Amino acid sequence: MGLARAHIPVKLIVGLISCRLTHFDAAKNVLKRKYGDIDGETEPLDFSCTRYYAEELGENLKRKFLSFRSLIPLDRQCRIKLFTNKLEKKFSCRLKRAINIDPGYVSLTKLVLFTTKPRSHRIYIESGIYADIELLFSDKTFHPVEWSYPDFKTKGYIDFFNSVRATYSNQIKPLL
Repeated sequence: MGLARAHIPVKLIVGLISCRLTHFDAAKNVLKRKYGDIDGETEPLDFSCTRYYAEELGENLKRKFLSFRSLIPLDRQCRIKLFTNKLEKKFSCRLKRAINIDPGYVSLTKLVLFTTKPRSHRIYIESGIYADIELLFSDKTFHPVEWSYPDFKTKGYIDFFNSVRATYSNQIKPLL
């Protein structure tokens, strides 16, 4: 019989999608106040793999990822998604979001996003929030899974998340 143990804290990441770079800065400032210093950040990346958000968020969408220095316990994951949902509402205009904010985490073995949309491969956490594995780590790199979003399959994303994982790996060495 295995023994239940506390989980090692994970590395918080947040993906942002908007057509206005000023929304990235505003959201980043709020997230930084709430979750602490940022230790990884992408430049704004073209987000043209889907038109899913175009009607609500606008055209010429960009995506940016942030990773946070402070590690988070897994039991806080639901509260983080609920907070980012409120933040999206705060930035809304005329009942439309101006920015999409997707939190998740990187561990040694995977990258997980939090979502409110149920699908067969997503695990229910609580309060209407699901966990969605986007990437699995093996053979020294992240790999997409069958249902990974198309942009998460790109080299640029995978390179960024590999660097986040390397930082995380160094952070947790004292905990292992």
